[in-house]
Amino acid sequence: MMGATSNESKQRWNAGHYKQVKVSVPQELAEAFKAKCEAENVSMASKLSQFMATEVGGSHPAEAPADPHSTRPKRRKELKMQIDKLTAMMEAERSYMENIPENLQGSRFFEAAEHTVAALEEALGALDEAY
Repeated sequence: MMGATSNESKQRWNAGHYKQVKVSVPQELAEAFKAKCEAENVSMASKLSQFMATEVGGSHPAEAPADPHSTRPKRRKELKMQIDKLTAMMEAERSYMENIPENLQGSRFFEAAEHTVAALEEALGALDEAY
């Protein structure tokens, strides 16, 4: 029974301090906005409140920013995203290196690409062990 009283109390407080605003937007926009908020680990309501406060020249009530690394699953998800980015970067650099003409394969550009690929491979190996 205590849970119901707590919910009623929260609902009364919210009704006295907040106003719901209904907005209709194209589905693609709503889905993209939701995905962006999830990626940033913030609520859509918080993001919209911040936007509205900026538009009217007011300030948004201080709200502690959500820590995107506050839980192990969030850290694992972020680490996986970073590994994927670094892998894509390494593959792009490797492709660049492989497409350098033979007569330039001893050049500083080739050596820089080769060094970059080696460093990224080493970093990804270490991250893979951690993940």
